[in-house]
Amino acid sequence: MTRAPRPSPGVGRTPGGSGVGIVIIGAGPAAVMLLERLLANHAAVSPNLGLEIRLVDPHEPGGGRIWRRNQSPLLKLNSMFEDVAFFTDASCRIEGPVAPGPSLAEWVELVRAGEIDLPEWADALLRHEVETSNGRDFPTRRLNNAYLGWAYDEVRRRSSPAASVVWQRDTAVAVSAAEDAGDGGPYAVELASGARIVADIVVYALGHNGAQPSDEAILLAEFAAAHGLGYVAPAFTADLELDWVPAGEDVIVRGMGLAAVDLVVLLTEGRGGRFARDAEGALRYLPSGREPVLHLGSRRGVPYRSKITSELVGDPVALEYLGPDFHDRVAASDAPLDFDRDVWPLVAAELLTGYYRELFTGHPERVVGDWSAFAPRLRRVLAETGGYASERLAELIRAHVPDPADRFDLASFDRPLVFAPDVGDVVAAGAAAGPGRSPADAADPADAVTARVREHIVRDLSLRTEQRRSAVQGLFFAALFAYASLAEVPPERWNAVSRTRSLPKRWHTFFSYLASGPPGHRLEELLALADAGAVRFLGGDLRLSLDDEAGRFVAEGSARTRAGVALARRSARTLIDAWLPEAQAARSDNPLLRRLVADGVVAELRLADAAHRGSTGQIEVLEGGALPGAPRQFALGPFTSVPGAGAFTRPGIDSLPFRVHDRVARAILEEALGAAEAAGARRQTAQTA
Repeated sequence: MTRAPRPSPGVGRTPGGSGVGIVIIGAGPAAVMLLERLLANHAAVSPNLGLEIRLVDPHEPGGGRIWRRNQSPLLKLNSMFEDVAFFTDASCRIEGPVAPGPSLAEWVELVRAGEIDLPEWADALLRHEVETSNGRDFPTRRLNNAYLGWAYDEVRRRSSPAASVVWQRDTAVAVSAAEDAGDGGPYAVELASGARIVADIVVYALGHNGAQPSDEAILLAEFAAAHGLGYVAPAFTADLELDWVPAGEDVIVRGMGLAAVDLVVLLTEGRGGRFARDAEGALRYLPSGREPVLHLGSRRGVPYRSKITSELVGDPVALEYLGPDFHDRVAASDAPLDFDRDVWPLVAAELLTGYYRELFTGHPERVVGDWSAFAPRLRRVLAETGGYASERLAELIRAHVPDPADRFDLASFDRPLVFAPDVGDVVAAGAAAGPGRSPADAADPADAVTARVREHIVRDLSLRTEQRRSAVQGLFFAALFAYASLAEVPPERWNAVSRTRSLPKRWHTFFSYLASGPPGHRLEELLALADAGAVRFLGGDLRLSLDDEAGRFVAEGSARTRAGVALARRSARTLIDAWLPEAQAARSDNPLLRRLVADGVVAELRLADAAHRGSTGQIEVLEGGALPGAPRQFALGPFTSVPGAGAFTRPGIDSLPFRVHDRVARAILEEALGAAEAAGARRQTAQTA
């Protein structure tokens, strides 16, 4: 580690001052939730210990960059008001103190009651949203920013008088050992402004970062430049400048997750179009004439499953395969876990159990028999067949669930366009394919693909937004609890292929598809856009080719319909890759993170065993967020090897983010106590010398 020049007098904290200096680089939700845990533990354990905490971020604390207020008011969270919480609650199993506070829904009620003021920047749109929303609506990102900003102020208000917290609007560009520093600091944090801050402890809470272009993105950009085309590499949609995208022209969009949904919003309603209900109550899109024609496709070829608005009415969801017994077995075994072999069958069993528990106990009129008799038979079949995909399982479900629309098949749920639509997918012809057409009427294969995807969305909305379909809520909570359980497995217990491939790719992406989709109204809008011709669907297994002779991007996808497999092909002058950049530390667009890797302060975690070797792309951190080989430096977030905890979360379910942030905060506080003792010993030595 290189030595940094000593800070100028009055810049930053002077080592040996009135308190332990902590610099948190980042001020987004995770950083501020960590701050809350740090200050809550400090007030409970060592309230007289002086702490001088400085958050460094060019964006205001709370929202940070991702949830900043200066983004389109059309962009929303994919969580309901009542499902957003910043503060710990009675459900939290943490070592530190529980310090409750309002959820977003409760905060809005307090604002309405005049007990909390909106921020000074609040405008008419924000005030209208506060006045008219309810707990089951989906808030705008701007309103979430207001909540998170208030939470930051509330955290500071609750802190011990011995702790000071300051936000510095700047960007950290380097961290190095301060001049004459021994092992363990202090450190000098260099800022883009030229200032430096000296700190005893440094915490990297950098949040979501972009990435330098991949080899494919570079190739596509070069092709676009050579032919005068438009190409957008993976990025955060709210950060994109899209005015140049031509109106009326075809645009190929690869990706159908949340980034793609935001893109569609910005290029349709964001260009002056609007939605309205017709006389029959159906949603229609009224174009402005400035929209492009968006052709969407991906590997699955369908959007993420919409958010669920039904409520559980049956027995509570509880883990049966990935609960305490699973963790006991993991702890007792020396063999590394393989996700695909050892854990995915258990995940599948949890999903099936969660779904059918709610169906049998919440809707007994729709099944044959009761849960107490069906559950052991389900468990026995899963155990004897060694997995979830078997004819015996299908026979058991058919015998007890008469209506095919009530049955859950994991394979077709995961890849709906690979399988022929079953009876449960049948919807009214007009609703499936737009006014006056049915899927069977589509002579053009591309029309058949669009009709098939549209049919799938109609079906998904029915399942995810109607109370009588609350079994999918049981499925969701089973997935949520399974995700949290697997995140508690010590990272070193997984084999190399699981940590580098299966967990971040297969498992996380499947969980996002199942549980982190857009609000239902966004998919209803997507249907209206398809009816208006502003959106078309390319299907699944999307393949991209470059037509050098014509100077065009060419995409081709497919979908299985009742008549067979249909292909959709489209060429266009504009291509947008609508997904988030992959978290790769060495390729991050954050210069500080890249510099830390280049200087050897942190290292991407590389793993190898007999079957696989590879890099996770994330930096290695120890339990409690400590960086190995970098005393008194900590990190948390999606760029680290610790399973992602996210930031704000659901209340009342002992959420993983609270546990992760509490562990890291307590580890930081322990280091702060050690730093204070060491400083006291140095002073005593100096006085007696």
